[in-house]
Amino acid sequence: MAVNKCIKYLLFLFNLLFWISGCIILGVSIYLKVSKNGNSITNTTLPFVNLLIAIGAIIMVLGFLGCCGAIKENRCMLMLFFVSLLLIFILLLVTGILGAVGAKNSKSMLTDVFTPMIPLSGQPAEIQSELNDLQAQVMCCGLVNGPNDWGNTVPNSCSCVNTTQPCVTIGSQSVYSTPCIQFLTNLVERSAIISLGIAFAIAVLMLFGMAFAMTLYCQIGKGSISGA
Repeated sequence: MAVNKCIKYLLFLFNLLFWISGCIILGVSIYLKVSKNGNSITNTTLPFVNLLIAIGAIIMVLGFLGCCGAIKENRCMLMLFFVSLLLIFILLLVTGILGAVGAKNSKSMLTDVFTPMIPLSGQPAEIQSELNDLQAQVMCCGLVNGPNDWGNTVPNSCSCVNTTQPCVTIGSQSVYSTPCIQFLTNLVERSAIISLGIAFAIAVLMLFGMAFAMTLYCQIGKGSISGA
């Protein structure tokens, strides 16, 4: 039985698209990781991005492997490709679940993470510096409860320089009243939506890839038996 050339080249085309999708996943994930200049405060809100980075890199390797297996009609490479796709499919499901749970319970989870950091004035200088950068950038103050998170000394980064934002007067200083957790919650939700969209699209693509790979694998096996 001859190998179906249509299946063979469809699998090759799939793997080319698969490799490209891996590049996209890797690029988007790295952007999400570094878009906030590596701030450790924002990085704690994106626990599933590291998983997406790993998945993107692996998908690129698998796309290349699948292309070689299809063109060379190598059963070993095709089986390795199929099993690897199945494992990545499971990883994507885990990513999707993490993203869905993170989006649904993001505020309560972030509150649990950041509450032990209060008072913020007691944090190391590096953390305080990152908090100051975040507060000045997104016009917020404190992490959970607002300016009170800083205790008796509210930093200048909380100063209400944009009067269109909600502000409150503490002593003689006008500061932003919105806690940064609101911005971080929105960041988690947006990132989760992006992650879920990517995971769903790639999972559908993987189902077709596994079907093509197994079909070609079986045809090559039957062809080998007939040739013998």
